[in-house]
Amino acid sequence: MKLLITCEDNNNQFKSKFDARFGRANYFAVVYTETGELEFINNSASNAAAGAGVSAAQLVVDEHADGVISGKIGPKALNGLKAGGIKVYYFNGSDIEEAVKEFTKGNLIVEYDPAAVD
Repeated sequence: MKLLITCEDNNNQFKSKFDARFGRANYFAVVYTETGELEFINNSASNAAAGAGVSAAQLVVDEHADGVISGKIGPKALNGLKAGGIKVYYFNGSDIEEAVKEFTKGNLIVEYDPAAVD
């Protein structure tokens, strides 16, 4: 599974600090859960004057992510993720490593799962 996780920095790999903001997060950590591979992409929407959440949602869709982990996602961004068939998980923790661990354990709140929609 390809997960994008909102984060403040990309300096410390899995110890990079989690960012609860979706549209305004500086980076997305891209984690491939099958292999443990990690890379970072710049969230080009983070400094937008308006519409950062919607632009960030489009970035996630364009990256062909299976899911996104964040803390706060506005309604327009959430609608964009839903339209793109992206699973949405909520997390409130410290770093990327903790987010992945909680995801793997099945402890994250699922906001949206396209497979569960009839």
